[in-house]
Amino acid sequence: MKIIVGLGNPGEKYLKTRHNWGFMVIDRLAQQLEMEYTQKKFQSLFCKKYVDQEEVILLKPQTFMNLSGVAVKEAVDMYKCSLQDLMVICDDLDMPLGKIRIRRSGGCGGHRGLESIADSLGSTDFSRLRIGIGRPPADGDPSDYVLSPFSKEEEHMKEEAIENAYQALKTWIFEGIEACMNKFN
Repeated sequence: MKIIVGLGNPGEKYLKTRHNWGFMVIDRLAQQLEMEYTQKKFQSLFCKKYVDQEEVILLKPQTFMNLSGVAVKEAVDMYKCSLQDLMVICDDLDMPLGKIRIRRSGGCGGHRGLESIADSLGSTDFSRLRIGIGRPPADGDPSDYVLSPFSKEEEHMKEEAIENAYQALKTWIFEGIEACMNKFN
């Protein structure tokens, strides 16, 4: 079993913002694996399917970013999922736009969604796929920046990053974290 969590904020207002990379990537994964969010479970949009004999669960927490841990813990506890089989997708302010980085575990880097998950699980020993959104201009507020949409000039980079992240997730599901990190970091 693999649980993949895409972090973002629910609602139309946040749909196309930088902070919603996780939702965008998990939506691509759901589309490609022909999965549909048919129910709300664990305070999340939820879907589950066997894909090549691997049970895959996708979650889009509807708790808002800073409370994502509550939803993730409910799912992990219900399915008694090992943290090695949990992958969290999120944005990263400290990486260039569109760059992806996969880690087996590690710190939260000030990302409140990851902090919420780590606090709820009592551990940082879960995999994460971070996607860079870059830094705001020198005079820009990071809070406003993460909640801003991508510019027209950034759209091609956004689509390329979503595709790379999707390919990385497929590798993680079927080949494991080492193969994923070797191919995509």
